[in-house]
This record gives sequence, structure tokens and C-alpha cells, in this order.
Amino acid sequence: MISYEFPINEKVRTLLRLEDLFARMAHFTERDSGLDHHAALITLFEIMEVACRADLKSELLQELERQKRSLSSLHNNPAIFEDALDAILAEIDRASANLFAMTGKIGQQLRENEWLMGIKQRAVMPGGTCEFDLPSYHYWQQQDANSRRVGLQSWLAPFLPLHAGLKIVLRLLRENGKVLHLTAHQGTFQQMQGGRIAQILRVSLSRDLACIPEVSANKYAINIRFIVANYAAKSVLFEQDVPFDLTFCSLA
Repeated sequence: MISYEFPINEKVRTLLRLEDLFARMAHFTERDSGLDHHAALITLFEIMEVACRADLKSELLQELERQKRSLSSLHNNPAIFEDALDAILAEIDRASANLFAMTGKIGQQLRENEWLMGIKQRAVMPGGTCEFDLPSYHYWQQQDANSRRVGLQSWLAPFLPLHAGLKIVLRLLRENGKVLHLTAHQGTFQQMQGGRIAQILRVSLSRDLACIPEVSANKYAINIRFIVANYAAKSVLFEQDVPFDLTFCSLA
């Protein structure tokens, strides 16, 4: 199966973007070559840009507090494993405390680093980080992989409370998913919502089906069109019946 996640609001869209960027950052940081660490640094700049939303920290804190209240009400429920519940509540408390301890503008430490900002400015230009443009950056790329890795991890550190918080929110969101087994007749599907909408819609279908879902949704209706997976031509409707799973992910 291939799964596609579609965020329905801007808050969740931002969290998914950051989740993807943090995963990419971890992947390239763990490797050893200078080119991998260049990719990690470029990804770090992307994290900084996405995370600079003024309301991101407060939204995460509010959502974590809301989930804490909701989960706390499950104590003494015979269907709930108390140790697991206490563990997630403790995880929420730690993430909230670390988020609350963040001061100033997110990523300000990086913005005050003239060397990093010089690289960031050049990186937006095609080929702008060549050794003749940034000899000091070329010198850094020739250093020992572990020393470069330590630098990357230290520059990422101010963003880690955000990462911990969003991981909890997205995990709870996905765990609250309700799966429906459906069919898009002749490549199209529509379902009325009756005023309710999830925060993430996940569409899963067989890898053998050479099509890609396009989703539009609001509180009134969900529309899904399956498009032929053609990398060269313009979008063409996949005019066959497509069995798929639709998961509604929503926080309580």
C-alpha cells in the first residue's frame, strides 16, 4: 500500500512540513560525507523558516494542554492501561515544560550567527555555495565528519522542543484515525460531511494501481480524484474503479 496524508488546516500542514524536515535532517546528519552534511544544513535553514511562525509555540502548548486534559479524564477507566496512560501524560508534561522554557524568537541563535547566515544567503542562489564563493564553508566541509555532526546537532538543538511537541500531537492525531474501506468509481469519489471534518485525511491504495489521489475537503464534503501517474503529461483522470482506504484522523 501507498499512503498519502492530506492536512485540512494550516496548523496541521505546518506540523507535517516540520515533521518531514526533521526526518530529513536526521537522515543526512547521521551520514558522513560533506555533501550529506550540506543537505542537512540546507534542511536546517528550511526548518528555521517554517518554525518562525509566531503562533506555532503557543498553538503547540495549547494542543498539548488540551490533550492532557482529555487523557487525564481516562484515569480509572477499566479499558485503559494505566501505566501507558501515565507514560504519555508524563511525556506531554516534559514536552510542554521544554516548549514553555523556549524564549525569544524561534531560531534567533542561528540568525545571530553571521557565518551561517552568509551560507543561507548564498544557498538560495543556484550553485551559490561553491568553494570559490564560500571558502570557509568549503573548509568546514573538509573537516572530520564527527566534528561537522556535532556542529549540526548544536545548531538544531534550539528547535528540538518543537520537534518533541509536534511528534506527540501528530502521534495522537494518527492514533485517533477511523478507517473506511471505499471505492472511487471511475476514479472519482465524493462524500458529504454533515459539518464535521478531520484534521488529516489519509488515502491508502495498492502500489499496483498507477494513480495518485487529489483531495479537496471542507466541513461539507470530501472530493477525491485519482489521476494517472504520468510524470510527463498533464493531469488525466484514472477512469477505473479504485478501491482505497480513507482514514479520518482527528484529535478529541
